[in-house]
This record gives sequence, structure tokens and C-alpha cells, in this order.
Amino acid sequence: MTSSINRPRFAFTLVELLVVIAIIGVLVGLLLPAVQAAREAARRMSCSNNFKQIGLGIHNYHSAYNQMPKHKTGTGMDPATASWWIWSAHTNQSQLSVWVGLTPFIEQQALWSEMSSPLGQELGPDGNRIPKVPSWTAFGPKPSFHVSFQYPPAMTEIPTLRCPSDPGYGIPSQGRTNYAVCLGDSFAKSESGPMNDVLIATTADSQLSRAGQRGAFVAHRSMRFRDIMDGLSNTIIAGEITTDLGDRDIRTQAARAQTGVKANPRICESNGAIDPSRPGFWAESTVLFSDWDSGSIYGRGYQWMNGETFHSAMFTITPPNSAACWREDWAGQEGVAPPSSRHQGGCHVLMGDGSVTFITDSIDTGDSHAHIVEQGQTGKSAPGQRSPYGLWGALGTRASKEVVDQQL
Repeated sequence: MTSSINRPRFAFTLVELLVVIAIIGVLVGLLLPAVQAAREAARRMSCSNNFKQIGLGIHNYHSAYNQMPKHKTGTGMDPATASWWIWSAHTNQSQLSVWVGLTPFIEQQALWSEMSSPLGQELGPDGNRIPKVPSWTAFGPKPSFHVSFQYPPAMTEIPTLRCPSDPGYGIPSQGRTNYAVCLGDSFAKSESGPMNDVLIATTADSQLSRAGQRGAFVAHRSMRFRDIMDGLSNTIIAGEITTDLGDRDIRTQAARAQTGVKANPRICESNGAIDPSRPGFWAESTVLFSDWDSGSIYGRGYQWMNGETFHSAMFTITPPNSAACWREDWAGQEGVAPPSSRHQGGCHVLMGDGSVTFITDSIDTGDSHAHIVEQGQTGKSAPGQRSPYGLWGALGTRASKEVVDQQL
């Protein structure tokens, strides 16, 4: 005969199991935001590192050519066209961005070689390269029109020009950029600089440009470090921008204001254009800059090769992450284009000495409703005066003799 010994059996009750599952759920819920925050911190650091590489590239370019890469340059006017705003497939009408000239200095020598020579290839409907006869001329067509979607370099995504925090990618954009050069605290003559409609420098246009274009870069004009008399460490030469996702974001699409943008750079924030239930987005009834006949190709940062302000430039007029606001018609294609980012609370800027600084949305902007600095204005908006836009405006001007006495 055998006898059995009663041993205790261990097991979870249903209640205990549910409690454990609940505790695990709470811990996961607490952990996920921390993981997301850590990932964003890593993306933000990578974004800053890209900007530092761009700053180093600009300094190396200046060492090589004794000037910074030119904002709005290229192969000049097409003799068959009457004005720079008319499309051309034969020249790029000097509409190229700073980033084109900088490519050999940011590890993109192969792309530079492809652009700087006639290219006998184009992108077919499936995105693959096919032969093109005749070949593209050097540096391709004017980048702002639909034919440029067939030019391979224009559609190339350059990793150094992209911030990992920005999810934008693909059509209807070309190759995107999350970095834009600083044109200062005024958008007067920002698109043409000292040139007229046929890219000829005139006395009148030069005077307008000299009065209004006070930033480190000026369209169609070679700029040097010696021009930045306020000091390289006190002057912003580029800022971060977030690219458009097609969601009517006030930072990545511009509302079209018929009048008053020069007199009040923040008019689009106070005239009912913003959706009151979603303050970061335009109302459905608001007419946007992209509603013009070029359509959806006009999104912020959509074209890295394009020197037009909305694609690759910014101003220190209104604070970071504030609304973009544009004038009504093509002849007045200028407006407020502040920097922006997908980071929380601000964006990165590149100073003239190559350092990268994070600027918060709450930076001192003085009177951001003041008329922009422009020829013919008086008082605080007169040429030669200190920026009316506080510390933020002072950081954007190259030679206005402002004293920056605050730690950034």
C-alpha cells in the first residue's frame, strides 16, 4: 500500500491576474511618453548636428571663394522670355537657392557634378530615369514649375537638409529642405533684391533693396562675412523650417492678405483667417498662397533647389512657429515667412559663427505689428533704424548696430 502526501498547490487567482495586467498597463502607459520624449530628443540632436554641418559648409565655402554662397543664382534669364516670373525650360533664371552652391561642401560632390553639367536623363512617370533629348542645360530648368519634377537633382532628398523630426516626404513636393537662409527683419524686395523683372540691377531697385534687405543673405547679391558688422555670433544666417503636410498648417501654408501685410505683419492672425476651433490651422474659407494657379507645389520647404522665399528663406519679423502671411498677387510675391519646427516650443537657428541655438517661441519680438522696414518709412520703420522687432529682429540684421545683451 502507498500513501500520498498532500502538498500545497500555488496558482494565481483571476483577480490577482487582472491586477498584474492592470499594473503592467499602467507602467507601459507611463513608459511610452518617456520613450517618445527620448526619441524626439535624439531627433532634435540629429537636427542640430545637420545644421552644424551646414554652418561648417558655409564657412568652408567662404574660405574657398571669399564670400558666402549666393541666394538666388544660376544660369540667368532665358532670352526668349520677357520676365523672370515666366517659366523657362532652358535656364533657371537665377532662381537657385543657397543650398545648390553648398552641395560640394556638405558631402554631395556627386550631386554637384550631376547638376553642373548638361544632363541627358529625366524622371519618367514611374520615377525611373529615362533618356532625355535634348539634354537639360547645366543646373536645370527654373525650379518652381512642374517640368522641374522631371529633373533628377531637384527630386533628390539630401539627408543633411532634412530634420528627422519632420515627417514630410514625396509628391507634391520635390526634394525638401528643413533649413532656410535668413533675409533679415523685412521682406521688402526680398524676392528680387537689387534687380528688376529682367534681372538687371538698377539704381532704384538697388536703393529699395539696400533699405529693406538687412539680413545676412540678399537675393542676387554676393555677401561676405565682412558685411555682417554686428558680429557673426550675434547674427542669424539661417533658421529651421517645417515642411508642409497638406493640412492647412499656419506655419507651412500662407494666407493671402489683399492689403496690409507690410503695415501689420501679423494681420493674418487677426483678420479671421485662422480657424478659431483649431488655432494652428487656417479656416476652410481662407484663401491660401498655394491656391494660386501653381497649385499645391507651393508648400513651405517643398523645393530645396528653389531660392524663392517660401521654399528656402525666412525672416525675423514674427516669432518662430507663427503664421505665414503673403501679399495678394504675383507681382507682390512677398510676405511674412517665420522659421518653424516640429520640436516643442521653438526652433533651431544657425548663427554666423557656425553655432546652433534653440530659440523659443516666446523670444522678445518688440512690436511685431509694426510696419516693416522699408524705403520711405519714418520712425522705427525707417531704414537705418534699429529693428522694431526687439531681440528677434536684432538677431536677424547684419549691420544695424543693435547690442545683444541677453543670453540666448
